[in-house]
Amino acid sequence: MEEIITALSRFSGLFVIARNSSFIYKGRAVDVKQVGRELGVRYVLEGSVRKAGSQVRITGQLIDASSGAHLWADRFDGGLENIFDLQDQVTSCVVGAIAPKLEQAEIERAKHKPTESPDAYECFLRGMASYYLQTGDALNEALRLFYKAIELDPEFASAYGMAAWCYGSRKINAWVSDHSREIAETARLARRAAELGPEDAVALSRGAHALALVVGDLEAATTLVDRAVTLNPNLWGAWHASGWVRVYRGEPEVAIEHFARAMRLSPLDPRAVSLQAGTAFAHFLARRYDTASSWAEKAMWAQTNYRTPIRIAAASHALAGRLAEARKAMARLRELDPAMPVANVEWAQLRRPEDLARLEDGLRKAGLPET
Repeated sequence: MEEIITALSRFSGLFVIARNSSFIYKGRAVDVKQVGRELGVRYVLEGSVRKAGSQVRITGQLIDASSGAHLWADRFDGGLENIFDLQDQVTSCVVGAIAPKLEQAEIERAKHKPTESPDAYECFLRGMASYYLQTGDALNEALRLFYKAIELDPEFASAYGMAAWCYGSRKINAWVSDHSREIAETARLARRAAELGPEDAVALSRGAHALALVVGDLEAATTLVDRAVTLNPNLWGAWHASGWVRVYRGEPEVAIEHFARAMRLSPLDPRAVSLQAGTAFAHFLARRYDTASSWAEKAMWAQTNYRTPIRIAAASHALAGRLAEARKAMARLRELDPAMPVANVEWAQLRRPEDLARLEDGLRKAGLPET
């Protein structure tokens, strides 16, 4: 449990009780609500270790200390001869599972609180709730809430990072109204996030992704996202952003590895569609069109209005010679974005000209018009 405590402590948004205080409950039958009151915490992670011969079973569960509700539970099996490997596995899996659950629980809590006078953190959580809806109106509301959080706390680094990334989502979905203004504002927000949160992996990873996709500053983005991964190697969002930065840089094998790391950290995450789309894009860059289209279609099934996997499916099918499938994907893309010609592939933000040319060729063969 000490390793898990250490890993959880890397989340700057969490208040984590140190081992010397939490271990006083070891081996005692205690009321979780009492523990919450005594330690001043909202959540309690408890678990047990059982040994049978050379085998070990570790169980864990996360409980809301105010209500006693169970938020998450899992178990881990391994042998004594690999106890240190098992310890690393437990730490990685627990942190990867707990972080999204904590965020979801806080989002639900924020929804049911009065919103007339929210503090900066509650504005941030409400912004996250709106952001995850992934509609144009919801994204505008998320951006408003992140700006409100910044107004309430001008040094809230993660709010700057998420505000910057909202502009990235606008670009992905072709909702940009003023390109020059949004590029400049994204750069300002992302760099301010990095200035205010040099130890905040969330701020750094979101800012890095925005700098790469919207601003096109891949060098700065790489520096920031590498730091985010170093600060918190168990943060889903850091590996997610790192994978996309590697896609833009034209490093498909590294991108695939980083997307896979994010999937292992949070295998049931509802945001996994972006990992699937990124993996598809990376395989496209590596000229593995069959694999690329397979991953793209997984993402398309998960989120039917997400343009990126549709584009990759269309281009991959076309370059693999499957024109019927390519035109089917293109028809769906044209429904969502009827004004997009081949020449407008700036959404891809690819550094290597040959990658951009191949993407244009695939979309052209799939039936996307020139103008």
